[in-house]
Amino acid sequence: MDFDPDAASGAESGLFGLPHGPDDAYVHVLGVPYEATVSYRAGARHGPEAVLAASRQIDLFDLRFGRPYERGIWMAQPSRDIAAWNEEARALASPIIERGGAEESDARAIARVDELSSLVNDAAHAFFAERLESGRLPVLVGGDHSTPFGAIAACAAHHPGLGVLHFDAHADLRPAFEGFRWSHASILRNVLDELDGVQSLIQVGVRDLCEQEHDAIAADERVDALFDHGLAEARFEGRVRTLARETIARLPNLVYVTFDADGLDPSLCPNTGTPVPGGLDWQEAMVWLEELARSGKRIVGLDLVEVSPGPDGDPEGRSWDAIVGARLLYRMIGAALASGR
Repeated sequence: MDFDPDAASGAESGLFGLPHGPDDAYVHVLGVPYEATVSYRAGARHGPEAVLAASRQIDLFDLRFGRPYERGIWMAQPSRDIAAWNEEARALASPIIERGGAEESDARAIARVDELSSLVNDAAHAFFAERLESGRLPVLVGGDHSTPFGAIAACAAHHPGLGVLHFDAHADLRPAFEGFRWSHASILRNVLDELDGVQSLIQVGVRDLCEQEHDAIAADERVDALFDHGLAEARFEGRVRTLARETIARLPNLVYVTFDADGLDPSLCPNTGTPVPGGLDWQEAMVWLEELARSGKRIVGLDLVEVSPGPDGDPEGRSWDAIVGARLLYRMIGAALASGR
């Protein structure tokens, strides 16, 4: 293919300015513009579009992971169905969320939102299952944190005994938060309850959780939470890389990575839906990706969610959130391609 990786990207080029199609790309990316149950600030539905646009400004040679683009990276066209499902579900869910949760009179609305969210799960599952079967690396870009359930389910079915590495400010272990089965705040609860193929869950950076979630972590031997204050102590003591290496060593050999942008310091993602002080700074996040790539574990699927340029969108990818999100996505893909060696 006649392609100059050092040249400027065209406005109509693919993800990261690449010319790849589905047949010549090893990495296949699905954008899921869905945020039906976002409980604070909206905008994550614009994440896939904004990340795509911002990605065209990234230099493809990477000082940490070399040339990820050489394996081929392709992003599927966004589904109009998902956008339509989001519009309907968000209209039904918003009044319930504004009241602080469902009442008996909301039963039909709740059922319809759950039904639409199940369709999103099915779409993500089908995309990931097809790519796993063909030996490719599937990637999801959300959307809120509810969107990768189907992706994780497909990976757990294809790779039983899977470990999930979860970067987030929140534990996301609330059962049916605000009445919604597929709430963004319930994604990891659903993973643990419904996916037999998931062997373990390691959570990194959690700093905002309810007591019920705290008790659930303590009671479930599959869950290992590294809270944000533990990360801060490691930072103060100069043990960031050691802590990352020791934590990753507890994962099984096959790993799915789910990265909520609010796991980062909010200065890196100021428009994300539920920002919380603290979190990983950029270089700390890169250390975790490096250590995962060096660990001998193999990343079999990944997602980046809750990248929000704000409620009005960002089709040109000029927001700070989109710029950071695109670079984080490229590094995550680089780590995945370098993993398992």
